[in-house]
Amino acid sequence: MILPIYTYGQPVLRKVAEDIDANYPELKQLVENMFETNERADGVGLAAPQIGLPIRVVIVDLTPLAEDYPEYAEFKRAYINGYIVEEDGETILMDEGCLSLPGIHEKVPRAERVRVQYVDENFVEHDEWVEGFLARVLQHEFDHLEGKVFTDRISPLRRQMNKGKFNALLTGKVRCDYKVKVAKK
Repeated sequence: MILPIYTYGQPVLRKVAEDIDANYPELKQLVENMFETNERADGVGLAAPQIGLPIRVVIVDLTPLAEDYPEYAEFKRAYINGYIVEEDGETILMDEGCLSLPGIHEKVPRAERVRVQYVDENFVEHDEWVEGFLARVLQHEFDHLEGKVFTDRISPLRRQMNKGKFNALLTGKVRCDYKVKVAKK
């Protein structure tokens, strides 16, 4: 089922998400719905707060990037109760966008390598280092679990330059090709 994506201004996007356990109701269906929603919106990742749930669930689907990144040809993964526990390497500036902030793109500094801890859909624990584009995606999505959006990581001047776009999102003036749930004023 395709779910609406919550846009900038929705309070759930500013809450720190909570861990879940293996008894979370219909988790496999939720993960499937998140993959379907992400695919419909042409995203590479989606965090549960973006669909209105303040829980630590993230999905990443890098298969659409396989032409440029062959190593991601079959990369679809769920990250449950995920945390970034360490950063390493240079800080790299790269353009980012977000399904919850349609129409806004900015260069965002991110660590080139991060150590993540999470459980998969079967609640098997993982502790691994990831790098490159996957590291960027996980940092972006895990920020959502901490109540942050990518524009929190840009300069105050760049945020000010996007003020009109933020206000448009807050007033429901959203233009995108997927279902959204805008903040109510």
